[in-house]
Amino acid sequence: MAIAALLIPLASACGGDDGEDGGSDAGIVIYSGRNEKLIQPLLDKLEKAVGTGVEVRYGGSAELAAQLLEEGDKTEADLFLSQDAGALGALSKEGRLDKLPEETLGKVPAQFRGSGGDWVGISGRVRVLVYNPDKVDKAPDSVRDLVKPEWKGKIGYAPTNASFQAFVTGMRVLDGEDATRKWLKGIKDNDAKPYDNNNAVLDAVDSGEVSVGLINHYYWYEKVAEKGADNVTAKLHYLPGGDPGALINVAGVGLLKDANRDAALKAVDYLLSEEAQSYFSEETKEYPLVTGVTSKVPDLPPLESLKAPEIDLGKLESLQETLTMLREAGMV
Repeated sequence: MAIAALLIPLASACGGDDGEDGGSDAGIVIYSGRNEKLIQPLLDKLEKAVGTGVEVRYGGSAELAAQLLEEGDKTEADLFLSQDAGALGALSKEGRLDKLPEETLGKVPAQFRGSGGDWVGISGRVRVLVYNPDKVDKAPDSVRDLVKPEWKGKIGYAPTNASFQAFVTGMRVLDGEDATRKWLKGIKDNDAKPYDNNNAVLDAVDSGEVSVGLINHYYWYEKVAEKGADNVTAKLHYLPGGDPGALINVAGVGLLKDANRDAALKAVDYLLSEEAQSYFSEETKEYPLVTGVTSKVPDLPPLESLKAPEIDLGKLESLQETLTMLREAGMV
């Protein structure tokens, strides 16, 4: 398995009773690829909702997926809570996830859940271009245009960031290997400036250090909520026409085979509850995915209005091939 080389030790945070061997005597064990600071307050509420002990072990999503594949049917995990769809797709591909009930799957539109019915998205984030209107009149309508000469020296991006790598994986799925390799070379030749993360890209665009950047939507909304709209120069551009740069990726959850199924399903249903969906909207400015739950973030376009590319999110599992391509391009 390509991601098996990413194995790392797990960090634990316990909300319930632990066994002396590090396992859980009762309740459920969650492997979480979502950041502890973000998700633990919600998982504390989940524990009360499920009515049983919950033990959480944290790590990166790709690393945890590799760990789960390594552990196989000996894993103590009942649930895998992933930051992105690709890691869930990797487990689905290897048959490590159990089917979810149709009633649970049906709460979320089909494009935001696994095609095999074994994982479901719980929150969504959109790739966008951010631009500085003092530097350029507007951003291009396709990421493919960023390789044109007029954007030379004006682009900021975060090549080591998981969201950028998921976007490149999506481009590989949509446009093919050769076209994506050519695009990466074009970005590199256009002297795109690398940053450590999405926040740094946004700050660089906002200050005018670069004119346009590739980020996820919620970084901008978090900055506006913190600084006030009048104190943020950068603007967002949602890409039209199913462009690869408009990918909507999801955080999601899947049950491991041989899980404590009844309790684990209660946990999944809690993550799809209005309370949990509102938590993602309010705390991270992500999109709630359950039908009928809408975000209250000011000026956030409705999810239904976005023109994301049609893609099986489970196919974002081929991260290792993307990393190889990024290394060949000299980006990581």
